[in-house]
Amino acid sequence: MNMDMQRFHATFFEESREGLDAMETGLLSLEEGNRDPETINSVFRAAHSIKGGAATFGFEVIAGVTHVLETLLDELRSGKREVEGVAIDAMLGSVDVLRSLLREVEHGQAADATAVQAVKARLQEVLAGKPQAAVAAKAPAAIDEPDGWQIGFTPAPSLFMSGNDPLRIIRELEHLGPLQIAARMQRMPGFEQIDPLEAYLAWDLGLIGKVPRSAIEETFAWVVDDCELDIRPMPVQAPPASLAVDPPLPAAAPVAATPAAVAAAPAGAAHQEAESSIRVSVDKVDALINLVGELVITQAMLKQVSGGLDPAHAEHLAAGLDLLERNTRDLQEAVIGVRMLPVDAVFRRFPRLVRDLSARLGKHVRLRTIGEGTELDKGLIEKIADPLVHLVRNSIDHGLELPEERCAAGKDETGTITLAASHQGGHIVIEVSDDGHGFNRAKILAKAAERGLAIPDNPSDAQVWDLLFQPGFSTADAVTDLSGRGVGMDVVRRNIQGLGGEVQLESQAGQGSRVLIRLPLTLAILDGMTVSAGGETLILPLAYVLEALQPQAEDIRTMAGEGRVLRVRGEYLPILSLNEYYGYAAEPSADPLVVVVEGDGQKIALEVDELVGQQQVVVKNIENNYRRIAGVSGATILGDGRVALIVDIGGLVRSLRLPQAA
Repeated sequence: MNMDMQRFHATFFEESREGLDAMETGLLSLEEGNRDPETINSVFRAAHSIKGGAATFGFEVIAGVTHVLETLLDELRSGKREVEGVAIDAMLGSVDVLRSLLREVEHGQAADATAVQAVKARLQEVLAGKPQAAVAAKAPAAIDEPDGWQIGFTPAPSLFMSGNDPLRIIRELEHLGPLQIAARMQRMPGFEQIDPLEAYLAWDLGLIGKVPRSAIEETFAWVVDDCELDIRPMPVQAPPASLAVDPPLPAAAPVAATPAAVAAAPAGAAHQEAESSIRVSVDKVDALINLVGELVITQAMLKQVSGGLDPAHAEHLAAGLDLLERNTRDLQEAVIGVRMLPVDAVFRRFPRLVRDLSARLGKHVRLRTIGEGTELDKGLIEKIADPLVHLVRNSIDHGLELPEERCAAGKDETGTITLAASHQGGHIVIEVSDDGHGFNRAKILAKAAERGLAIPDNPSDAQVWDLLFQPGFSTADAVTDLSGRGVGMDVVRRNIQGLGGEVQLESQAGQGSRVLIRLPLTLAILDGMTVSAGGETLILPLAYVLEALQPQAEDIRTMAGEGRVLRVRGEYLPILSLNEYYGYAAEPSADPLVVVVEGDGQKIALEVDELVGQQQVVVKNIENNYRRIAGVSGATILGDGRVALIVDIGGLVRSLRLPQAA
């Protein structure tokens, strides 16, 4: 297989996954009672596109499943069949099977052949059922088809970029009946201005014969989102004067081989969006981000070197470096913005999960999403999905009560799970909450004692909830295929920490629980505070820093079992010396400074020798090249070429909690 074909395959796989997501969303909307014809049409178009692409590339099994699915959807959209639960179940099952078939042809992961045949048989059984009488009454009355159709076809300028050919569509219309063709060339530019990748022509078409409107719509189904289409009845006896009868198009017109010009009338908002977007490989974006990262390092190096020059002789150089710094930051933000995707890319998978799992457990569950447009780095989006699945499953299985229990407690029998995302400072915060019974404090403590876990005296709620993150910890009374094996929360925390984030639990008895996940906006570049400790340079992520101060001797106390604490406006914060924590041999400063930071919902005071400054740093992964180091989330290269460690604030906070539980 040549490289060009492989690129076509990659586009098909990506667009098919998007189509399956759209189908699932539309089917769930239909199940909730939405009977908007456009919803059914959108599901139909997605299935039709997948079928056409699969047939083109020889993926016959995928084409076979989507053909049966398309037939059922066509009956739904034409009003021949009512939207029923059994049909939606069968179609959702086909979406699952199609996903597995896509994985098979893309990655070689064999799909379950039995499941494929079962879903096809299930769709056929639904098709074999009798149409509802009520639907027949709603369907259009038995009116004779018109003697012909007048069709205005105005493709968007970007139509060829979607891989479609308007001449192929016109040839397909010729199979339906005699066709009158008149081209509109009002928007054809001069020869020098012609862009071979844009389309400038439009057509007025006259289709003669009693042809069902649905047959015409199906012909244009491939391009319905990339054109303006006007289909009107037209009596044969009075064809429009503007239509001229042209000979049939040749079997292989030269224009079809290369993107031809197709002029569009003023395009709508959807067309504007199509024109202003392109598909770019993630590898290319990553390479660009890496280059920008190196540019940031080079800019910091030049700034540091210029600091030793005489300002009187280097005034213009300093001004140029200031401009370079501003431009570098703007470029960095723009490039990182390319990788940002709305968190809805993750959220939209959960309506199906909630639907299936709640039905399986006999619970009534309502899913609410907030902040779906909040943007997050693509790499984080891909890695946050599995932890969120764990949390949502836990909320349904452990958090929400059965309908009768909720009614007895005076609650709505339908429980609510909320997925919310928002930006807070330099972080994105994702919340998974429910209105169930909350965490059972007594049960958690009993299970911890049973397993011999260390429990502090008079533990706070936060310390009790923290026990849920212990490996293998579970409060389930019985092991099922959904829960009880103690695999979940520890994996969630480990995965989130691996992304430079943190997890916080909150709960109120009888009212529900909440899990807060804080993540950096991007893993590539961060704003940092540069500090010195023990003769070494360290970077504190600025998003965690609250303030820096010079402590007074009377504000520092030593508490039994707690170590040193610092009083800051009436609040006592644990003090952690970075010199001691990292084991630096140098003597600590006689006049240390303190930086107050907050991580994992707790404030601590970090003791440092000196505040060096503030700068952007490029994050380099240590774990991939060396190993995981406690209290270190990464490293960076400073302007003078030295390597500085980036402090893991959440890790430092958790290290202070361990002695308390000893």
